Amino acid sequence: MTAKEFDIDRAIPLLREAVAPFPKAAMFQLAEEGFASLYEQLVACIISIRTYDEVSVPVSQRLFARARSPEQMVGLEVEEILALIDGSTFAENKAPQIRQISQQILSELGGTLPADPEVLMQFKGVGPKCAHLAMGVALGYPCISVDVHVHRVTNRWGYVQTKSPEKTMTALEAKLPQPYWVEINRLLVPFGKHICTGNRPKCERCPLADMCAQVGVTTGTP
Repeated sequence: MTAKEFDIDRAIPLLREAVAPFPKAAMFQLAEEGFASLYEQLVACIISIRTYDEVSVPVSQRLFARARSPEQMVGLEVEEILALIDGSTFAENKAPQIRQISQQILSELGGTLPADPEVLMQFKGVGPKCAHLAMGVALGYPCISVDVHVHRVTNRWGYVQTKSPEKTMTALEAKLPQPYWVEINRLLVPFGKHICTGNRPKCERCPLADMCAQVGVTTGTP
């Protein structure tokens, strides 16, 4: 059976309802808790790299209890930052990165991060995903952040046909209506974790099953 044309405008409200019971993606949760500045979101994204949200959130909360600005962060030694973010994957690399970025913000940018993803991506350890997600969450800046969930789900839908997250970002920028650019990450992280999972997706529970092409899906969960 051929799936219907994927209707993103119908899909988004259904996704909002479907993910409502699940924990929010880490950076969106932290923003709701008040850690919503561009600096805090950038630091939280660095912490979250290769780290589960269940770990990223409490680790970020612990660090922000001590330092929430570049000035406060450079007041800590690298060893102190490392102890605070212990539990995050590659913490031994992230601690000096966070302190170095904080120092650069003070010495090169006058203490303020500009609303420019190119500037953020010049920092060590910050790629397009982190820069875009931090700006999207903190500022509502129209950026698409593509992680493994966004990449897998949008390709499974047949909405895009790409081989890498970078190419998915380009394809979505050309196709996805801009009002959904920030929200697509907020929705597809929990959706990809709990419903449209990598292995044995729960297609029988999916509100989008009637329009999903199910690319690469061999079986659902009984």
